[in-house]
Amino acid sequence: QVQVVESGGGLVPAGGSLRLSCSASGRAFSMYNMAWYRQAPGKQREFVATITWNKRQTLYADSVKGRFTISRDNATDTVYLQMNNLKPEDTAIYYCNVQLYWGQGTQVTDSS
Repeated sequence: QVQVVESGGGLVPAGGSLRLSCSASGRAFSMYNMAWYRQAPGKQREFVATITWNKRQTLYADSVKGRFTISRDNATDTVYLQMNNLKPEDTAIYYCNVQLYWGQGTQVTDSS
């Protein structure tokens, strides 16, 4: 059974940092690109960042470029999202995606 589980969300003031984690299990996901998306209240889900299976390429939404960093550990099928200099507009539920699979999301909220 495939499981995608995000963790690491929480309350953080503007300018703060968080690191999200996403663990995928049930299949060998090390050969697939992995990505983060987010959905803010009242808005559609939007792309945040993606990383290729071999870690050679990453891509970011303009709104997070220079502040967020995506990385992965293929030995554990885990993808990370380091978020620095957080802004109130980063408040959202963050979702991990690999192929057709999605996690339940982890909430990131501005506490300012």
